[in-house]
Parts: sequence; C-alpha cells; structure tokens
Amino acid sequence: MEPCLVEAPQTLTPSGEASCILCRGEVTQFLNLGQTPLANQFLTSAQLDQPEAIFPLRVGFCKGCHHVQLLDLVPPREMFEHYLYVSSLSETLKAHLNDLAGTVVKRYRLTSRDLVVDIGSNDGTLLSGFARKGIKTLGVDPAANLATLARERGIQTITKYFGEETAIQIRKEYGPASIITATNSFPHIPQLDDYMRGVDALLASDGAFVIEAHYLLDMLDQCAFDTIYHEHVSYWALGPALRLLERHGFAVVDVERLPLHHGQIRIWAQRKGAAAVRASVQKLLAAEDARKLGDPETYRQFSAKAQTIRRELTRLLEQFKYDGKTIAAYGAPAKGSTLLSFLDLGPETIDFIADRSPLKQGRYTPGSRIPIVGPERIEEEQPDYVVILAWNFADEIMAQLQNYRRAGGKFILPVPTVRIV
Repeated sequence: MEPCLVEAPQTLTPSGEASCILCRGEVTQFLNLGQTPLANQFLTSAQLDQPEAIFPLRVGFCKGCHHVQLLDLVPPREMFEHYLYVSSLSETLKAHLNDLAGTVVKRYRLTSRDLVVDIGSNDGTLLSGFARKGIKTLGVDPAANLATLARERGIQTITKYFGEETAIQIRKEYGPASIITATNSFPHIPQLDDYMRGVDALLASDGAFVIEAHYLLDMLDQCAFDTIYHEHVSYWALGPALRLLERHGFAVVDVERLPLHHGQIRIWAQRKGAAAVRASVQKLLAAEDARKLGDPETYRQFSAKAQTIRRELTRLLEQFKYDGKTIAAYGAPAKGSTLLSFLDLGPETIDFIADRSPLKQGRYTPGSRIPIVGPERIEEEQPDYVVILAWNFADEIMAQLQNYRRAGGKFILPVPTVRIV
C-alpha cells in the first residue's frame, strides 16, 4: 500500500522568518531534505492504513553566531514520549558509555556521597556504569517506555522534560548534583536558555556539566547529512556551545573529539573560575576557524555533496534492481529514516531492514514503510547486497554478519562516499 502522507504545519514554528534559537539572529537555509515523517516514529502493521504526518526538514546557518540548526521545529512531545532508540543494544555504545562513567568518576574523584544526573537517560546504560562504582544516580527522560527499562536495571528515573522547573524540583528532593551528563540529548533542546537555567539550578557550585554530541565539523567532513532529522534541533560546534555556556555563567574547561558515531565532541563545563581552562579549548576553536565554520560557502559545499551522494546511491540501487539483485538493509536508526526519505526508497527497492532492537522488529519504517525484522533474516535469505544504514557502527555490524560476508554477501556504505565492501 502506498503511504498516505499528510502535512502537519500546525505543529511547526513559523518558518518564513526563522530566528536563531541561540542568539535570535537571522538563519539562512542551506539544505532542504524535503517533507519527511518523524525519524523514530516506526509504524505498527495496524498503522499502515492510517495517514502519516510529514514535516519540512530544512537546516540553516545563523549569520550572527554561526550556529547550525533546523528552521522548522516540531514540539518535543511529538517525538520523545515513546521512544524506540535503546542505548544498550549497541556493544560499541555500551562500552563507550561505561568508559565515560569511569573517566568522570576518576577525574572528579566521585564517592558514594555524590549524585550524577543524566539528562535524556534512555534505558540507563550510562548511569549503570556509575551505579556499579557505588555512585548515586538519577535519570531524567520523557520516554515512559525507556524509563521502565531503566528502572528494571535499578536506575531511578524521572519521566519529565528537563528545564528550570524540573531541576528545582530535583534539587529539593535529591540535593545538588555533583555531575550532570547529557550524551546525545543536548542537540534535542529547542529552549536552550530554560535548559541551561536548569543546569545552573541543579549543579553543585563545584560540579561539572559533561556534554557529548555529534560534532558539526565531522558532520561536514563526512557529509553526514543523514544525521539531520527533526529530533536534532542543533548541530553543535564548540564556538556556539561556548557562547551559550558563557551566557549562563559557565566556562568550557576542556574539550575532546571522539570517534564514536564517526565524530562526536565532548565538552567539560564548570562554573567560571572553578577550574583552569585547558589548551584543548583554544586549539579546537582554532581548528573550527581554519575549517571556515563561519563561512556560508562551507555549507553550500556540504549541500552539493549531499546531492551527489543522493544521485550516486540512487543510480547504484536502480542498476542492481534492474540486474535482478536482491537488496536488504541493516540498522533502523533515525538517520536511516532521513536517508530513505531523501532518496525516496521503499520496499520496491529494499526488501527488508534487519535490526537488533525488539522494539523495532515487526514494525515498518516511517514514510518508506519497509518491514523491520531480526538480524537472522539476512543469513536466512542471503540478499546480494546489504545497505548499512547505521553506517556509524559499520565495523560492529560487519563483524556480526561475518557469516553472510563469507558466503559472498556484500555491503553498501552510503556515507561519507558511496562504496561497496
């Protein structure tokens, strides 16, 4: 059945004259990914006969503060209160988050008296690493289904959005937080000042705020346009993040670039004067300046590369189908939804998508409506090609599917360049 897609403009902020969520300056569009459904709204079979809302997906560049962001904002309640991305299903991500917990405990010499609060805590994977070391933990996440999974792990979780009001309530009940973490949730925030007032209200005077997010410089270098979807309101570089933090009395005291997801930034922030600023901060700011993150031409080039990938991958898949080849895909991440929508791919091209998440198996991709099945289906059917939609975990995925590969199966990696391995 052809999907019934309907525009849902009533949920969007006015987009004709978009203003920057960081500085209220003028935002100029540089890439339009079209009208797309919400990337993580995977459909049940019962929903296939129902209309599916679509939203404009456009990204722009602020002429004032150079912050990269969406021009059209979808209310968080449409995306986050029932969420199907689960952190613990990736062994790579689990290991990374466990390592982060150990690093924070060691760096700040945390003890059982300290409280760590994770904003956007998902199924509690990160906080479990702290809990194993005897640290008090508290998760904050609006997704009731994920909060249930976290509580089953023994991680106390509040099912709310984070902001100043929630932070004040937490502090009254639990006391100040020694550490606040936000791993891959900071880009989701449209109300940045309310969020930062919350961090200020909850964090102890000598505490630290640790952010991890997809890094704009890596997104540009890898042409990772599929990282753009409605949940990701912001595409952070250090410069704009530093401006936001400084406005609320914080200093960036250290920064790291991480290989996870093929490019993340980790920001260590504390109140101004609480710690010395390491050389890494100025070094990365200089790298951003050298990469011309403040130049509109940088983003025009990114847009042109995205269109090139679109043409090359479309041509390749069309040729394979013409030759009678079978094509499946692996991974049903949000970025996969952007890619499928941008290329207008559906079950006529991709037979099925394998994914390890039981929450996604038996469902269908938003918009494209490709069935999602368990990974065993790939070895059972031996498709000629598997498109790795979760290409940021390509090494892990190819290792999981080594029997398929030994039997002659081939993988298609769509980003940063289209290639067959």
